[in-house]
Amino acid sequence: MKLHKIFTIMAVACLIASCNHPSIPTNAKQESRLPNIYPDYTEVTIPCNICPLNFVVREGATDVVAKLTYPGGEMTYGNEQKVLIDEEEWKEILKASKGESIQVEVYANVNGSWKAFKPFNIYVAEDTIDHYISYRVIQPSYVAYEKLSINQRDLTSFNEREIYNNMSVSTESTGQCINCHSYKNFKTDNMLFHMRQGYGGTMIVSNGELKKIDLKTDETISAGVYPAWHPTHNYIAFSTNKTGQSFHTKHINKIEVQDTESDLILYDVDKNEVSIISELDDELEVFPTWSPDGKKLYFCSAHFEYQNDSIAPETEMIQRYKEVKYDLYSADFDPETKQFSNMEKIFDAADSLGQSVTLPRVSPDGRYMLFAKAEFGCFHVWHNDADIFLMDLKTKKTEELKAVNSPRSESYPTWSSNGRWIMVDSRRDDGNYTRPVIAYFDKSGKAHKAFAVPQQDPNFYTFFLRSFNRPEFMIEPVTVTPQEFAKKAKEDAVKAKFAKN
Repeated sequence: MKLHKIFTIMAVACLIASCNHPSIPTNAKQESRLPNIYPDYTEVTIPCNICPLNFVVREGATDVVAKLTYPGGEMTYGNEQKVLIDEEEWKEILKASKGESIQVEVYANVNGSWKAFKPFNIYVAEDTIDHYISYRVIQPSYVAYEKLSINQRDLTSFNEREIYNNMSVSTESTGQCINCHSYKNFKTDNMLFHMRQGYGGTMIVSNGELKKIDLKTDETISAGVYPAWHPTHNYIAFSTNKTGQSFHTKHINKIEVQDTESDLILYDVDKNEVSIISELDDELEVFPTWSPDGKKLYFCSAHFEYQNDSIAPETEMIQRYKEVKYDLYSADFDPETKQFSNMEKIFDAADSLGQSVTLPRVSPDGRYMLFAKAEFGCFHVWHNDADIFLMDLKTKKTEELKAVNSPRSESYPTWSSNGRWIMVDSRRDDGNYTRPVIAYFDKSGKAHKAFAVPQQDPNFYTFFLRSFNRPEFMIEPVTVTPQEFAKKAKEDAVKAKFAKN
């Protein structure tokens, strides 16, 4: 049989399977509890333009049926233990349910007897979500790694592709790390990511032009690390860090990533100039982020004084790691003069709470700020006690987003471009792998139950042994091809110049 005929038969078979609408069992015994489904989509609020919420029923069943009842109709789905929803039918269901809800009734054939579980709702918001997200796909290793990629995913479908893959330039003797992808105003004509080790430099797309820059100068600790694009001017705020890591033998957190030094710098993309934002003694400044109008910079800083000159700073940091606690600061900024002023602490986590805050992100309307909070340290992605908090920047009231958090680590919070959706990196499934979850943030400032980014195969997260790091929203796809990035990677980086304030 010719190959194209085989593919045709397979495509038809898949189409038939996806369009199968099984009958509802008539003799099912009613259960008083919700079904055990994965991912957990019970009582969640979803965007009106998201892809199907496929799920698997974990009840030890041989067959399952799910009935979706929505305004004006109903549909049934079921394929062994999985509920796989046809994409075109799902669009019609969402269209009819916008601002309303979908009721889901799950039936499972367990040991030859059908069970009917307690129905649940999926609420469909009137608000859309940005079409794209991106993340770094990486093994959750501590020291060694091989393949890394930065991928972009269309949330309205299951389509995903690589933005850049480090293996395109890596060799047996020269590996490459890639990290810290970032976008200006959710668009991709101004974006960046770092390359470390082999072919090192920062890839910057500036108004569509691809550049490779070496941000390290003689006056700075390192090249740029954690980035934040200025919203109105062609500037990028970075931290510069001297970072190390250490390992626990008994502690549940496994690993500590620590800065022995860190400052803040401003990079003028057009002038290729680096200047200092903050390099205070005994302060570890990190994680800059801008207000939407670009007139205020927020960042985190920990006060830490080294006390033992007889040992290396790295050793003392390891010995005193629980003492490193970050507070939240702000500074006014004049975009025309590039001058900072009125630096002040706006959230005292260390002295008042004995806690540490990291990773601040401001909502697009400037009203709210998300951040991660844990007992100590700056790398909360590995801290099981790390949770996401919300600060009202108008009232300074702060609250835990319990609907978003889990008993394990939550980190890297971010906003959608319309401010109605929050995305967070979570280890809630197993404690080892970070996966992106999304939560609705309504107009009253309330966060709703978080849910996993849907996958075509609901067992995907169970068997895909990679982490999804630093998820970011985008309103458009990256248009620079992986091949163009790889070609530029092999060129020498252009040295940035240092400019005194």
